[in-house]
Amino acid sequence: MAISRRRFLQGVAAATAASPLLSTARLYAADAAKVVRHASIGANGQAWSDIQSFAEHPAFRLVAVADVDSTRVGEAKKKFPDVRVYQDWRELLKKERKNLDSISVSTPDHMHGTVAMAAMRQGLPVYCQKPLCATIREVRKLTEYARSHRVHTQMGIQVSSMPSQLIPEAIVRAGTIGKVKEVHTFCEKGWGDEGLIPPGADPVPPTLDWNGWIGVGEERPFKSGVYHPAEWRKRVGFGTGTLGDMACHIMSPPYRALGLTAPVSVTAFGPPPTRDNWSLNAKVHWVFPGTPLTADKTIDFWWYDGTERPPEAILSLVGERMPRTGSVWVGTEGTLVLPHMDTPYFLVPSEKFAALTPPSVPTRDHYGEFIDAVLTRQAAPTSGAFHWTGPLTETVLLGTVAARFHGETLAWDARRMAFTDHKAANAFVERKPRKGWKQKGL
Repeated sequence: MAISRRRFLQGVAAATAASPLLSTARLYAADAAKVVRHASIGANGQAWSDIQSFAEHPAFRLVAVADVDSTRVGEAKKKFPDVRVYQDWRELLKKERKNLDSISVSTPDHMHGTVAMAAMRQGLPVYCQKPLCATIREVRKLTEYARSHRVHTQMGIQVSSMPSQLIPEAIVRAGTIGKVKEVHTFCEKGWGDEGLIPPGADPVPPTLDWNGWIGVGEERPFKSGVYHPAEWRKRVGFGTGTLGDMACHIMSPPYRALGLTAPVSVTAFGPPPTRDNWSLNAKVHWVFPGTPLTADKTIDFWWYDGTERPPEAILSLVGERMPRTGSVWVGTEGTLVLPHMDTPYFLVPSEKFAALTPPSVPTRDHYGEFIDAVLTRQAAPTSGAFHWTGPLTETVLLGTVAARFHGETLAWDARRMAFTDHKAANAFVERKPRKGWKQKGL
């Protein structure tokens, strides 16, 4: 029997209303003179969305932004007239470090690790958009540095703070669906391209620092509408496809709820990427070591994007209520269906249905709690701290490596950070930065 959506919504509302809000005004009120002086690397798109969310915290002050495209800073300047604007993020860090308490990194994927590491090495707490980095080795280095230097961090997966996601995690940990046998995660987006990059080069707009946009990436001629803005997600070496863009969101609830660590193997199916573009469709299978919450010694974990969908057995089990984006967790005593950023529902026996009450979970403000951590220097980790979002991101990026080797099962040794049986795959665990962009620590 499926739990009533209305009843569960009412339960979620009651559970969250009874929980303390882990954020902002009450901390700020203790000392209204305190502010968090912040810089954003990126000023438009996701970066602008991040800035607006940070600005809801009364202690937030936007000191500076850096964006390689000077046409994309208008909204930030309009809302924050005193903000100082740079085109080169390195110049911003050099000139503004003494004026900063924190930084956010909302650039194309290939620059996340480089910018975040540079900021942390200057002692700055970092909010970094997902995926944390574009390569597994960069993620590991960033995670280790944050841990060893006790830097406050947060990855931009707001889902990790949402009650609609935290509540099902708690219910599954309580054993409501029994031991979990398999997990299926999926997203209908198609951040890929079956075409070819047009040959030649277009004139670089005078407002765009194309060399700065390329950064550590492979040298490419500028092509209008191909990379900047937004289209970079489709491009190998700059974005990480639909898997990299969305899996850190959608895989995070089951990954965290089940206490998963590093997978022991990964296999990808579907068209491999070309030299330039990610495929429109992906299907990836990870095998994780089991935990006390799983049915067996290992657990199968799946990802599907584009037109790929879970197998018929899962589709028929859920029926018409199957979401286009989300996850299905199959347990020994029931099934959890978790639409992305929406209310979950359960397929459980009637006696469990009668007893199913949403537990109380903290109401978290994903952006506000990062500002709070910077403001108070609190010891408690944020909900998206690198110590666990780093390993999650490594898992996701294993899928982007496996995509290059259709149907081949790659055995993974997380401690050695290497595939034990596939030399060719190991070439994609890291990358060589473009000449002149090598950075200490990465």
